[in-house]
Amino acid sequence: MSTFTVKDGTEIFYKDWGKGQPLVFHHGWPLSADDWDAQMMFFLNKGYRVIAHDRRGHGRSSQTVDGNEMDTYAADVAALMDHLGIKGAIHIGHSTGGGEVTRYVARYGGDGRVAKAVLIGAVPPVMVKSDKNPGGTPLEAFDGYRAALAANRAQLYIDIPAGPFYSFNRPGAKVLQGVIDNWWRQGMMGGIKPHYDCIKAFSETDFTEDLKKIECPVFVMHGDDDQIVPIADSALLSSKLLKNGTLKVYPGLPHGMCTTHADIVNEDLLAFIRK
Repeated sequence: MSTFTVKDGTEIFYKDWGKGQPLVFHHGWPLSADDWDAQMMFFLNKGYRVIAHDRRGHGRSSQTVDGNEMDTYAADVAALMDHLGIKGAIHIGHSTGGGEVTRYVARYGGDGRVAKAVLIGAVPPVMVKSDKNPGGTPLEAFDGYRAALAANRAQLYIDIPAGPFYSFNRPGAKVLQGVIDNWWRQGMMGGIKPHYDCIKAFSETDFTEDLKKIECPVFVMHGDDDQIVPIADSALLSSKLLKNGTLKVYPGLPHGMCTTHADIVNEDLLAFIRK
């Protein structure tokens, strides 16, 4: 196992494979670097250096009581990039990981650290409904996640992938039990306290100003059947706030399209990376 320790003593697990242009992958809640298996293998075989970490409190990293918010997540990524001596990376984030990428690139992306970024089914600009964000998801929905997590995390981590995450709840959907089981496995590796805290981080953090600051090219990818991060209040808004953003909408694809439709996602990622 490869780990390094950040300044507050948290151990961060990471994978670092191959050589060449570095691609850094940022996973969603409550998963781990393993959620990028289909992308890591694809791009490794294309001659890229592929890096993915388990966010603090997730996967094989320390189950932290503190620091489970976007500022610290982004600082952890900066520390990892310094540890590995990474420059000119392309940062690719899914869901919560898309928020992490946005905060990281806005705050630490200068001095040649970042070449490009990709947001896939990502949470920015802000998920929760408010007077400033009337199209958002009501706070009660996230309170429901917190209550279900505290009451029976193991069951919640079956219900989410078996239902809305991959759109397996749609009529005629081909349900992949192995995908559901792997989601559950990854979720249960992490800690309940950091997972609980992370719900606030991904739902209530406002990335509007971060998006406006980003100078590098950003590819925004989103399925229009995303039941976790509805496209109207995320990608359609984020792409307009970016100075150099490109939006691609995927008809009928779910939140977890990097797994269910890896062939489509990987080819479009490759085209953007090579562009």
